[in-house]
Amino acid sequence: MAIRTTTTRTTSSASAPSADSTVGPYPFSDLVQAYYDCRRSKRNSDSALAFEMNLEQNLIELHDDLVSGRYRPGRSICFVVTRPKAREVWAADFRDRIVHHLLYNHIGAGIEATFIADTCACIKERGTLYAATRLEAKIRSATENWSKPVFYLKCDLANFFVSIDKRVLAQQLAARIDEPWWLALADQVLMHDPRTDYETRSPAHLFARVPQHKRLTAQPAHLGLPIGNLSSQFFANIYLDALDQFAKHTLKAKHYIRYVDDFIFLHESPQQLNEWLAQVEAFLPGLGARLNPSKTILQPVDRGVDFVGHVIKPWRRTTRKRSLAQALKRTAAAPAEDLRKTANSYFGLLGQASHSAKDREKLARVVMRRGHVVNGTLTKTYRKK
Repeated sequence: MAIRTTTTRTTSSASAPSADSTVGPYPFSDLVQAYYDCRRSKRNSDSALAFEMNLEQNLIELHDDLVSGRYRPGRSICFVVTRPKAREVWAADFRDRIVHHLLYNHIGAGIEATFIADTCACIKERGTLYAATRLEAKIRSATENWSKPVFYLKCDLANFFVSIDKRVLAQQLAARIDEPWWLALADQVLMHDPRTDYETRSPAHLFARVPQHKRLTAQPAHLGLPIGNLSSQFFANIYLDALDQFAKHTLKAKHYIRYVDDFIFLHESPQQLNEWLAQVEAFLPGLGARLNPSKTILQPVDRGVDFVGHVIKPWRRTTRKRSLAQALKRTAAAPAEDLRKTANSYFGLLGQASHSAKDREKLARVVMRRGHVVNGTLTKTYRKK
């Protein structure tokens, strides 16, 4: 006999703070909003469902812990993802994720407003499409619509997230957050070491695929942010804002852009780019960072600039070949019940490129061979009726 399980909410007998209550450093409604922001992408996780089972009481207790200073981060989950390459991911407990959203909602907008427009990733409306189109516009400006030669210098930071110096970040946060309570909360989130209390959710052979120098568990306590938390993404942008400001105001680079730890300079002189490279290499140790020399590239832009999954060449921007190959492979192998969702996701990804018709045709052929239909614009697939 089939048994249907349902999620129910229980109402605590405790009196909840009113929506406009300002007991403590923030109104209770801010914590409720942080919960909804957190739930948006994590509602089906075990910890999210457990929290929702007694939602009102759990929010009240979290609020009381925060206001009284009793709040302590809980247990994290560590697992391995293998695409595009094997890496550790750390997931904070749902309760702690609410705190991350509460912190970000209060201080995020003000700090991000100080970032340069060429800081991308983990900022609203500054994702991969923003980064790709902005770089394309910079290239067209620098080359005067591809009419003169220009070179690009592309750099990547070595082992970025696991090498971030939290002592440097703490100083950066102290310079940006004026309110003592919020600064203390930011420091608590930053300095929490998830390795002191965590469980693994991947088999040992997958952890073995992650190089030791890329594992958070192999770093000293003052180094590294856990990949996978909103707080880490936000803190990483604060950390590298110093590099962005250095590029713009010290080097006075007119054409510069950064997406997480990948950044690009454009200039008509390769000698100037080499000078900037030397200055960047001298600047980074002050942050505790260094370049990955194997990923430093200097060459003419008309050979193609590979950035955030796009390749920019004269008069066209296409999807990286490796990304296309992965899209075709995963669509061909997707279970029947997931095919439509998988294919439509990749139609959307490929459609971000300015020249994607041929790539979408290849994807459409894979989809149609599996019995689905594709619309005439090659942007969406449907099941046959």
